[in-house]
Amino acid sequence: MNINKIKAIEIELYNIPLAEVLSDAKHGDHTHFELILSRVTCEDGAQGVGYTYTGGKGGRAIYSLLHDEMRPLLTGKDASQIDEIWDKLQWEYHYVGRGGILSFAISAMDIALWDIKCKRLGQPLWQVAGGASNKTNCYAGGIDLNFSEEKLLNNIQGYLDRGFEAVKIKVGKEDYLEDVSRVAAVRKTIGPDRVFMVDANYSLSVDEAIRFGNAIEQYNITWFEEPTIPDNYLGFGEISEAINIPLAMGENLHTFHEFEYAVAQAKLGYLQPDASNIGGITGFLQVADLAAKHNLPLCSHGMHELHVSLLASQPHSGYLEVHSFPIDEYTHYPIKIDENGYAVAPDVPGTGVVFDDALLAPHLVKKS
Repeated sequence: MNINKIKAIEIELYNIPLAEVLSDAKHGDHTHFELILSRVTCEDGAQGVGYTYTGGKGGRAIYSLLHDEMRPLLTGKDASQIDEIWDKLQWEYHYVGRGGILSFAISAMDIALWDIKCKRLGQPLWQVAGGASNKTNCYAGGIDLNFSEEKLLNNIQGYLDRGFEAVKIKVGKEDYLEDVSRVAAVRKTIGPDRVFMVDANYSLSVDEAIRFGNAIEQYNITWFEEPTIPDNYLGFGEISEAINIPLAMGENLHTFHEFEYAVAQAKLGYLQPDASNIGGITGFLQVADLAAKHNLPLCSHGMHELHVSLLASQPHSGYLEVHSFPIDEYTHYPIKIDENGYAVAPDVPGTGVVFDDALLAPHLVKKS
């Protein structure tokens, strides 16, 4: 018997409501997020769980690609051949899905295979993926553009009370001076020494981004994230040349080659891959190698319950985003912040993301 032979694959889709409406400048209001799980079981009963997520749209399409196309394709394959499976999925559906929902679906499968790999080794993901450390710098990333200034500052104080030493807010108001005022108020609240980032969710033109970047330079901003559309690498480069704040991007780059173009042309200060949409752990580590090659700090977007292990594993890790979509509230190992403000990776065999099925069950939409 080949114990690694994939015997069964189950796909699940959940719609999980948020405690309150969260808004940014380009995606609008978020009322829920979608969680898509892939449970891969081998001949000997070993099981890995992978997942991806959305901001509330497109989950059914990802579910369909996983259920209708990938499940029959991968059943019977060797789960230990992660790179081979990753490559096969990329090229099998490249023509119809390159960089789109295909990257999300591959991520769910790939993370499940890594979960099996780590469990068979009896080691946590942070060790298997690189082993540099079991902790990483982190920041609280709010989706808070719709908050009044008073609520924004109360929210920021809540982050500080939880032990965070770094924060990020959304910008992109119609009147950029309102954003400048909010930035000034947050800097006053957190003090002069804490790390502070801003994120425009690609809502600004190049000229608008330059104007805003120059207006907030005095507030010691660590990075300006996605000032303009992620496809405009040369526009990023123009912004970078015109302001004194480093730029960051990555959550909307869904292939390794897009990251190559960004590194070559966008003059970035930080890379932010997301394992939920860059092809899982395999894709994330490819970008990690690219970042190391170009001496760029490796950061993350979303799914902090998984990224904490991936960033901790890398010697050139920058900052983990602790996201406002609380996926980890539905797991057995929610994020932990130590007394020095570092995020600590789970020290259990596997990816460290173990879902609480009882908590997820009320939000199930469909299951294979």
